[in-house]
Amino acid sequence: MGRWEERSGGEVARHEEQRGRREGERPAAEKEKLGVLLVGAGGAVASTFMAGVELIRRGLGEPVGSISQLGRLWVEEQKEGGSGGSSRPIKELLPLAGMDKLVFGGWDIFGEDCYEAAVGAGVLSKEHLGVVRDALREVELYRGVFDGRFVSALRGDYTKEGEYGSLEEAVSLIREDIRSFRRKSGAKSLVMINCASTEAYVEGDEGVHASLEGFERALRERKSHPAIAPSMLYAYAAIQEGVPYANGTPSVGADAPALIELAEQRGVALCGKDFKSGQTFLKSALAPAIKARMLGMEGWFSTNILGNRDGLVLEEPQNFKSKEITKRSVLDAILEPELYCGLYGDLYHRVEINYYPPRGDAKEGWDNIDIFGWLGYPMQIKVNLLARDSILAAPMVLDLALFLELVQREEGRGGVQSWLSFYFKSPMVREGAAEHDLFVQLLMLREKLRALAGLEPLCEPRALR
Repeated sequence: MGRWEERSGGEVARHEEQRGRREGERPAAEKEKLGVLLVGAGGAVASTFMAGVELIRRGLGEPVGSISQLGRLWVEEQKEGGSGGSSRPIKELLPLAGMDKLVFGGWDIFGEDCYEAAVGAGVLSKEHLGVVRDALREVELYRGVFDGRFVSALRGDYTKEGEYGSLEEAVSLIREDIRSFRRKSGAKSLVMINCASTEAYVEGDEGVHASLEGFERALRERKSHPAIAPSMLYAYAAIQEGVPYANGTPSVGADAPALIELAEQRGVALCGKDFKSGQTFLKSALAPAIKARMLGMEGWFSTNILGNRDGLVLEEPQNFKSKEITKRSVLDAILEPELYCGLYGDLYHRVEINYYPPRGDAKEGWDNIDIFGWLGYPMQIKVNLLARDSILAAPMVLDLALFLELVQREEGRGGVQSWLSFYFKSPMVREGAAEHDLFVQLLMLREKLRALAGLEPLCEPRALR
């Protein structure tokens, strides 16, 4: 008797029915190759992700930090004497692509192969990297589109400079790379994840960003444009090729009305921005806890040091501005000072990032939180986080690749996937305010996964507010 035949009643029956329909319509969908295209494939996050997947395939590690691999959902079951239930692995409830089916490719502005890049990043041990050396060297790496005005701290030696006369032609080159990778890899489905360095802050330009017509006109007429960063070119190319896109950086990427409009037209799933992996992850968990107790807050000072390429790029004021905006947006959204003026109306919030080469990828963050309680008496909370930036981000890349491919395959509806806000500092939304409370975000994620698995909803996430 099979795994599903041993269960009976309620949600199990509904889930079995939906699973049967899925398998009848797409008998091997979850068994096909899934190509993961990484912008910044030679960076610390992307190389750590790829090396990690290869090591896990070989039984030399566990996917710690991955909800898709280790998470569970509650399934109601009908039993003698009443109803009950059990917690089931997400990867058993949903037809996710298997980790053994992932194939990798991408773009970078430096010509070293992904093994050399991973060694240079210094995140994983030489012993670990030695095991997967050949696999990393085989990753298809395409020349990147680069504009120095957006990342002035870097000088790429492996770019498409000189190969195009307009931004439209640059997009065509990216699209051809996507098609080439699809042919060579044999991947049936593709996902693009932006793991590149943070671009300089881009001011909104109504003539370019507000409509697809204006955006495409600028692509045709200009070889470069102050309102069109390379991240937007990759996002546009992905959408035109029907490839789901996630932006793990603070850069604009697909977060413009013109690109969201195109994604909705073409049925392409989008999400972003900026992986919420360390200090802001803790901030989005602590702030709701403080608010839940109706404790007041006078200030929150956050600073951190890191010595990887991201830290170098963020030394430039306009690049830091992109990051600062995504990191600073969290507290006001969670604490709602307009509703709780007496508790949070005078909050002082400061964020700093400092480049310190000796730390490499092992960043350190400090938070000082000045709170007050009964009768206004002051108290403090101190947080010291010593983390590995890419170790925290790598499982998020895996989850986003699998969940984006799944939702596009199962639903075929494009546009912003706000249910993936859990993974981002500055979540994209189609309209209204973004949700930043980590626990509300987690419920949004879990409820969507339940729906995709054919399970009944358990609660309304925003009721926690």
